[in-house]
Amino acid sequence: MYDITIIGAGPAGSTLARLLGKKCNILLLDKRELISPKTDSFEKCCGGLIAPDAQKMLAKLGLGVPREVLVGPQLFTVRTIDINYNIERYYQRHYINIDREKFDSWLVSLIPSSVAICCGTLFKSYEIINGVINVKFQTEGKEYSEKTRFLVGADGANSLLRRQLTGNKFKKTYISIQEWFKVNQNQPYFSSIFDNDISDFYSWTIPKEDYLIVGAAITPKENVSQKFSLLKERLINYGFELSKSVKKNGAFMLRPQNAKQIFVGKDNILLVGEAAGWISPTSAEGLSYAFRSAIALAESFDSNPVNLIREYYKNTRGLRTNILQKNLKSPFMYNSLMRKMIMKSGFLSMSISE
Repeated sequence: MYDITIIGAGPAGSTLARLLGKKCNILLLDKRELISPKTDSFEKCCGGLIAPDAQKMLAKLGLGVPREVLVGPQLFTVRTIDINYNIERYYQRHYINIDREKFDSWLVSLIPSSVAICCGTLFKSYEIINGVINVKFQTEGKEYSEKTRFLVGADGANSLLRRQLTGNKFKKTYISIQEWFKVNQNQPYFSSIFDNDISDFYSWTIPKEDYLIVGAAITPKENVSQKFSLLKERLINYGFELSKSVKKNGAFMLRPQNAKQIFVGKDNILLVGEAAGWISPTSAEGLSYAFRSAIALAESFDSNPVNLIREYYKNTRGLRTNILQKNLKSPFMYNSLMRKMIMKSGFLSMSISE
């Protein structure tokens, strides 16, 4: 029997396994082939940018991103476009541009060898029998089960574990859709695009070597494909080169409107990262929350495994305060008139020499 079984080997799951791997008997499951990546394996829908908050967490963890994970160009500017009001501004902000799959594989490579890692594995369900959790999963078409004392969901916004545990408590969800285009010349900007005809959240472009990612967060009940096509049409009018499509992917995205929507778990089942709802409601940045929630849970295991939920809740007080602060900031970004006034004023923006 395992002490802890973790579903999901992304930044939250792999960090938790790394921090506790020498102290606990751990099983780590992930549907991706992160140890020996395959060209046709599942690929996470992510822009692959490490924002300043996540950079700070990597520093606290004593980690430096290896060269093979980086992709060009490295980004120092956000190009902000308000399509409805035809306003454009540039803001200084540094992002580390990465290959997300290589980044996750690198984090997995840091996990102690004592941790049992099963990639290419689908979590199916769990049941509790006499206080012991029986985890069922599928590998290469075969069904398996293992017993564990604690079960941790690090399986993202569409967490199957969270849905099986409580149902989805998040009223504000989006479809994050991204399309990759081959381009002849890339601009060294992360573009943040606001257009009320497409989304009440935002859209983006991210350069990756010879490719440009175009992405958007769109409400699922709306016509996602039609709105994404409209976004591409409008970006072409702004001079973006979008003629050679290479691939497209998508995923669910959460947007917590208040800290009460965060769900950290129940009894011996716990949630970290976006599975719990830890994600920025203003930028959808999730890496820093993944690291912070994993650290908080690891510290909870160390200090009070008997009252784990209560300890974990206490250790994530700062994260809930952060969610509150982000939601207070949100109107300045997503209220059209307030955003127009700020962008018109040029506050904190800078000029770009062509």
